[in-house]
Order: sequence, then structure tokens, then C-alpha cells
Amino acid sequence: MKFPTLVIISAAIAFLSAGGQAYLPSPSVGSLPNALNPACKIKGNISAASGERIYHVPGQYWYAESRVLPHRGERWFCTENEARVAGWRKASY
Repeated sequence: MKFPTLVIISAAIAFLSAGGQAYLPSPSVGSLPNALNPACKIKGNISAASGERIYHVPGQYWYAESRVLPHRGERWFCTENEARVAGWRKASY
């Protein structure tokens, strides 16, 4: 393998293993995709205990305490339908 190819592959591996996005410039909130856009108010969380994907809407009991951690695969949704289509279920309380 040639040296330039090795350097590119090594850089790509380092970039992806660090989460990828961490090294990219942050766009303004208005141009973020829904998954990373806190302007979308539905919080998609992943249960640490079960791995289940659960979404919370404003007004639900645990909504205020819920945090979206994109590095864990959590995300924002703009509509409940968007969350359901992506395979998430609504929190039961």
C-alpha cells in the first residue's frame, strides 16, 4: 500500500472512531438536520437499561429531565409521526 493511501485511511479511521462530527464545523441551528436540531421539540432517547428507543413530547412527566445525547444515537424529532416512522415509541407517562 502506498504511503498517501495509508495516511488517508488512517485519518478516516481516526475521524470516524472519534464520532466523526466532532471535527466538522457546527452549522447554525436553523440549518441542522432534524436529528440534531433542538428547535424540533420531541426528544428521542435510548433506554440505558433496555436499549429501547423512546420519544418524549413537551408536557410529558419526564420531558424536562430528558436530555438528547447524539453521541449515544439519541436525536430530536419535529413530529410524532416522524419518530414512529423511525421506529421509536412514545413514552408511556
